[in-house]
Amino acid sequence: MRHSRQQFPDSSHKREQSVKWRQATLNDIEAIENIAGVIHPDLPEGREVFEEKLRLYPAGCFVLVENGQVVGYCLSHPWLANRAPALGQLMHALPPKPDCIFIHDIAVLMQARGRGAAGELLELLLSLATRENLRVLALVSVYGTYPFWTRFGFEITADTSFAAKLKTYGDSARYMVRRLI
Repeated sequence: MRHSRQQFPDSSHKREQSVKWRQATLNDIEAIENIAGVIHPDLPEGREVFEEKLRLYPAGCFVLVENGQVVGYCLSHPWLANRAPALGQLMHALPPKPDCIFIHDIAVLMQARGRGAAGELLELLLSLATRENLRVLALVSVYGTYPFWTRFGFEITADTSFAAKLKTYGDSARYMVRRLI
């Protein structure tokens, strides 16, 4: 899960307008690519990675829309807790017996932040995990954003068995989980 502190010009006149999450479609891939390029210039992924996640698990892929424009996205899928797929690599298939929803990436442009979109998204993901009978949400915090995720109940894990894959997310990467009750 990647999240950046990249700064964008202030768009205070847009702050009054609402943003809303909806299911992503293949038509959103270009917008997702563009946002990823702005938010994650140091952690690039190819179009095929985004397309694969959407193809393998469309129920876990969302875009944040403001006035008809995509201003953020979330890519998530069932996976194995304490195992993060390597960044930028194809998965080819989902595991047959997943035990978590892995939040691969959430990226929101600066102009759309600060309006509760993260909290709304987490509610969608918690609902999704419950429907799938999975009791853990997992993510990789990057760019030192782990304090942000602790506000939503995520905790850093001490498991180092997949440290090599975690390194693909950058030096500041922290694997975090939120257990569902």
